Amino acid sequence: HVQLVESGGGSVQAGGSLRLSCVLSGHTSSFSSYCMAWLRRAPGKEREGREKVAGIDADGNTNYADSVKGRFTISKDAAKNTLYLQMNNLKPEDTAMYYCAADPFCPLGPVPPYWGQGTQVTVS
Repeated sequence: HVQLVESGGGSVQAGGSLRLSCVLSGHTSSFSSYCMAWLRRAPGKEREGREKVAGIDADGNTNYADSVKGRFTISKDAAKNTLYLQMNNLKPEDTAMYYCAADPFCPLGPVPPYWGQGTQVTVS
């Protein structure tokens, strides 16, 4: 049974940085083969669903939402079974609950089978 646990959220001022982490447990031998992503849900936008912020595939290829290109970097460490999101030059519009998602099949599906509980990021 795969579990994802995020950490690293917090409150920062605009222009600041945070690094989110997502540890995968269970089926860790397959970690490198997973497609993984960070998604977010901004306050008051629950009906719009989660916005995909960044993704990374089994080969390490990455993709980003236009709104975060040049500011956010997604990466993974297979030795630690951990996915990261480095967020620089944060803006108030980045305020959201951030979720980690994983899919054993690539590309990442529209509804990945594995999700974390989320970590809150607040930018003022």
